[in-house]
Amino acid sequence: MAVAENLAEVPLFAGLSHRDLAHLAKVTHQHVYEAGTVLTSEDRSGVGFFVILEGTARVEVKGKRAKILKAGDFFGEMALIDEGPRSAVVTAETDLRCQVLTDFQFRSFVKEHPEVAWALLRTLVQRIREYQS
Repeated sequence: MAVAENLAEVPLFAGLSHRDLAHLAKVTHQHVYEAGTVLTSEDRSGVGFFVILEGTARVEVKGKRAKILKAGDFFGEMALIDEGPRSAVVTAETDLRCQVLTDFQFRSFVKEHPEVAWALLRTLVQRIREYQS
């Protein structure tokens, strides 16, 4: 499956045109992480936004298992939005295939596509509600 088609399956990007998806596909890069790889570490800076295409990842917040991420899920946006440290540890549970954007690519794309910004806000609110319960 082509990168743009993979990205079209991600709810965050579902409202984008074929042209915008093609542009996004060009500015991202694909990376495969082996099971057990730590992709983000709590309280460390971050420079990437990750969209999971295949596999699963475990999220831990303050040492407690918070969530399992799967294809279509994404992570890394919070540290890129506020330029603060990562808020969670994300570890590949299985081999993990991701599309990755650098912080610069992420910011530019979100600014140019307000529908993506709105979807990000909804996701952030959902995560806050999940972690409070």
